[in-house]
Amino acid sequence: MVVPQSNGKEVRHIGFVLFCSCVKEEEVCRHSDYSDRNRAVVSTAQLQINEGGKTGLFSSRLTRSCLETSAVMVTRREVPEPLAVLSRWYLYAIHGYFCEVMFTAAWEFVIHCNWKFPGVTSVWALFIYGTSILIVERMYLQLRGRCPVLLRCVIYTLWTYLWEFSTGLLLRQFNACPWDYSQFHYNFMGLVTAEYALPWFCASFIVERLVIRNTLRLRFDDVAESADVNRAPCVSRGRIANGYMKVD
Repeated sequence: MVVPQSNGKEVRHIGFVLFCSCVKEEEVCRHSDYSDRNRAVVSTAQLQINEGGKTGLFSSRLTRSCLETSAVMVTRREVPEPLAVLSRWYLYAIHGYFCEVMFTAAWEFVIHCNWKFPGVTSVWALFIYGTSILIVERMYLQLRGRCPVLLRCVIYTLWTYLWEFSTGLLLRQFNACPWDYSQFHYNFMGLVTAEYALPWFCASFIVERLVIRNTLRLRFDDVAESADVNRAPCVSRGRIANGYMKVD
């Protein structure tokens, strides 16, 4: 590596040029498309410095550091890690558990005008709802391009009846079934009832459109928890969250 002799003014000028080069590379990485960014981050910024008719080659470590940091951030932003099955199951279980508490509280208010809103459920609901919605997720991925949303919700409702009956029958063998529909007119063995067809259909619609679709969009990004990246030079102030740059 050949570095020409220079005075203080030239050194300050070179530092300013390196800073501008670093910022420029960062802007290229942020605003160009993925292929351009790949070419930008793997290229080495080189400055030609002329002094007294002599040409020297100066490779900036600072610029290279900026490019490597941008390469890491671009890679992580382009290929974020989706939620694992267990993480999605957990979100679905909490959603079902919460909805059952709210539904029973609303039902108690409508039937008995109870302003205490005593919502009730069972710990078994976590497993039942989590597993059921996880299977509905697989149905959604297979059916979303083959049939309209209303037909999909009908299929989800039929699956809900089948799953409710199966799990209820299994829990009843151990005297652990937390629900009993015997007081409804169109019940079957007290485990399922036709009166809940419309509520299950609406719940299926909400699960697909709001819960499953948004859960599948969630992403983990390790860069968000990396203090080194937050302190890295030439990185715009902000935070990486959910696979995207969030500017404060």
